[in-house]
Amino acid sequence: MSSETTLTTAPRADFEDDPPPTRSRWSLLSGTDRAVVWSMVLLPLAVHVAFVWVPAMASVVLSFTDWNGISEIGWIGGQNYVDATTIYPLFWPAIAHNVIWLAVFFLVATPLGMFLAVLLDKEVAGTRFYQSAIYLPVVLSLAVIGYITQIFLAPEQGMINSALDLDIDWLGNSSINLWAVLVFASWRHAGYVMILYLAGLKGVDPVLKEAAQIDGATQSQTFFKVVFPVLRPINVVVLVITVIESLRAFDLVYVINGGINGLELLSVLITQNIIGEASRIGFGSALAVMLLVVSMIVIVPYLFITYRDMQEA
Repeated sequence: MSSETTLTTAPRADFEDDPPPTRSRWSLLSGTDRAVVWSMVLLPLAVHVAFVWVPAMASVVLSFTDWNGISEIGWIGGQNYVDATTIYPLFWPAIAHNVIWLAVFFLVATPLGMFLAVLLDKEVAGTRFYQSAIYLPVVLSLAVIGYITQIFLAPEQGMINSALDLDIDWLGNSSINLWAVLVFASWRHAGYVMILYLAGLKGVDPVLKEAAQIDGATQSQTFFKVVFPVLRPINVVVLVITVIESLRAFDLVYVINGGINGLELLSVLITQNIIGEASRIGFGSALAVMLLVVSMIVIVPYLFITYRDMQEA
């Protein structure tokens, strides 16, 4: 009897379950959550476009007109720019004052703020008090700083003239009022820079400082050759803020004397032409576009560097 061969089939191996398809985080949100997210994105974007980009673009368009806000708009091309740089007597003094403002901030206020940050980073006694006292002017608006400036520098009842028995018109003399005002503007800016650098110094790895000290580096060498390069992101932010603060200075000088008689700045000229008695909206818009272009020269490279660093990280 022939043996009947029974073919046995090996049991089918169970295949591993396929991994579930990956789902984006957006798909995990409910309809209500998606609506909330869209509202949190679109509403701030709409406000930003409406109050920043629309006025900016409108200023660019109006800068090519001689519109006074009432009559019909007349297109004159780039005549406003030509007039501003050739026949407008206040333009170049305002440019010079803005450059001086920037130079004082960059060469005096910013190094002072950095120096204060380095001192306070050493955790000396009363550090918290000194931080609060130095940062206090930053909390105050520039308009309030302007009133404080008047209290100190008023020609008759000012604290400086009264204390030192002087008779100096600090705010009325066009040859010294800009420098006097810059003292108080730098007082505020130094506190701003101090906080930025102090935050950056707290994030520096102490091992870097210890290694430099072991190699025999002095404190100044350790800071400038080891710590300062690590603070590159803070340095870029401080540079941008310094330029912007020097360009947007308005409240301080406007509170003191309306931004005239030695305190002319580009921001003041824009205000005087747009909302002043002349109502030269087209001409004031041309000045505003010039200020915007100068600001963008600094802001655009900053955004480019920041975006590039984010991509590399």
